[in-house]
Amino acid sequence: MDLIKKLKPLTEQAEVVQLANEQTTINFEANKLKSSKVEETRGIAVRVVRNGRLGFAASSDMNALDKLVTNVLESAVYGDVVPIQFPGAQAAQPVITYDSQINDLPISQLVGFGQEMVDYLLSIEPEARINVSLSRGIQHLSLQNQAGANASYDRTPFSVGIDLTRIEGDDVLIIYDTIGMTVWGDDVMAPARKLGQKLERSRKITPIRSGKMPVVFTPAGSLVLGIPMMAGVDGKNVFSGISPIKEKIGEKIFDEKITLLDDGTLDGRFNSAPYDDEGIPHQANVLVDRGVLQGFLYDLKTAALSGAKSTGNASRSLFTPPSPSPTNLILGAGTTPLAEMIAGIDEGILVEDVLGLGQGNVISGAFSNPLALAFKIEKGEIVGRVKNASIADNIYDCLKNVGAVSQEREWVYNQFFAPYILLPEMNVVAKE
Repeated sequence: MDLIKKLKPLTEQAEVVQLANEQTTINFEANKLKSSKVEETRGIAVRVVRNGRLGFAASSDMNALDKLVTNVLESAVYGDVVPIQFPGAQAAQPVITYDSQINDLPISQLVGFGQEMVDYLLSIEPEARINVSLSRGIQHLSLQNQAGANASYDRTPFSVGIDLTRIEGDDVLIIYDTIGMTVWGDDVMAPARKLGQKLERSRKITPIRSGKMPVVFTPAGSLVLGIPMMAGVDGKNVFSGISPIKEKIGEKIFDEKITLLDDGTLDGRFNSAPYDDEGIPHQANVLVDRGVLQGFLYDLKTAALSGAKSTGNASRSLFTPPSPSPTNLILGAGTTPLAEMIAGIDEGILVEDVLGLGQGNVISGAFSNPLALAFKIEKGEIVGRVKNASIADNIYDCLKNVGAVSQEREWVYNQFFAPYILLPEMNVVAKE
């Protein structure tokens, strides 16, 4: 059935998206191979505008398309009134997101990778309990609408996630790392080696005092700052009026060392594709340029409601309609080598991870978190792990004065490319 042809005389606008995903996952739990599974999902999602109202329906039953049409038309009766316009055909920048080497990876090789990671970490810490998840898949999206859009792409996501727990008396250390790609080439063992380095650094526990001191956020630790940023530039939060920076385009909101952009056109990255999930070409969106706010992230709906244009940031699953979402978030590199940054600190901390990341009043920019993994810096050297301490601040205050941003950057959790960030003075509270 040609759903566009079927819907066109019944609606003002119609959009049909076909999604397919096959995923193979290998899991190790407590150092041993636990499971291997292959999951396949596919289906059709439909959106329409009828009498000015937006309707949505989806189904995984490819033989029930008449019912799908009935459902989407009924949905539109009570849908939002949105001045949305589905896009016509648009050319997109070529983006490499498919690699047959990933698609053809045998399960035995995934198991081999996982076992190698477990063995490597056990050689560093024999008492550790290690969980590893390796996943490779193939995804397909195709989109058509009555305006002439006809977009499609294939992706081959591959990801590795490792979490490690070490218990020594009343000291419980939990650390985690991950890597993701759609084109083979990244170092698969990199997360295991990073955890090994953190294990070595964590052996010695060092006391720290309460007070104001320099704090260095590692690329992973910088998510403490990045998550409130993401909430602030989300077009849905901007339209609803809850973003604290909703009316500050063109204003300097951060130190000039801070530049932030979203770029879905990077070859091989986990969230890249030629188009977003509404058929809008991905692009590099500069959000903050040398501290000055430049814009927000929109899908078609939030853009229409805000009187703006979509930035190509629509993301969806089969049974959820599109909403604005970052692709690959990139914090600009600085000019200071990490070694120089650390060497200049007489007393401070290096933050790798916090408890409760992303919880609390994130939209306001505030954060208040116990430190899950952090290290003391003393006279320019990292001297040991810090326990029972916490940090609190607001990104719209503390990022107005950035001491340094490192030349080095790393990918964090597949989506965030970040440097080390030095804040010259933060309040650290240590439990006596």
